[in-house]
Amino acid sequence: MFTYILYGLAGGGLAISFFKDRNKTKMALRKAWRSFENILPQFLSILIIIGLALAILSPETITVLLGTRSGIWGVIGAAMIGSVTLIPGFVAFPLAAALQKNGAGYMQIAAFVSTLMMVGIVTLPLEIKTFGKRATMIRNILAFAFSLIAAFVIGVVLK
Repeated sequence: MFTYILYGLAGGGLAISFFKDRNKTKMALRKAWRSFENILPQFLSILIIIGLALAILSPETITVLLGTRSGIWGVIGAAMIGSVTLIPGFVAFPLAAALQKNGAGYMQIAAFVSTLMMVGIVTLPLEIKTFGKRATMIRNILAFAFSLIAAFVIGVVLK
């Protein structure tokens, strides 16, 4: 129901904008469409990767590797995978939901998502070039440590 309300509000806002200034509204819709077209290839490729991963890895395998019983090794493994993966946030959260539905634990998902967002192993060369080696290493080490702390807090809170 709430979704329909949001769609109604968005449609109403679009109608008001269209009646107020048709040219600006058309220009905004064109920009929105271009943004959608730019995001779509990444989004589709990630959906394919998620689909293949879920097809290859059974829920039982995901539970063993990333489930609540995988303990500290599951958290560290998820954190390591998240550290070297470069996925945008709008894809990371649906991926986390899919992993959770297939048996991954909250603590492991928290470690994966937080390192995915904060630790940048793939982007290290660019970051070193921009900020310097020392600042980059300190930032990434602290981000990794904070991700582990956040994962354990989530594990305690949601237990």
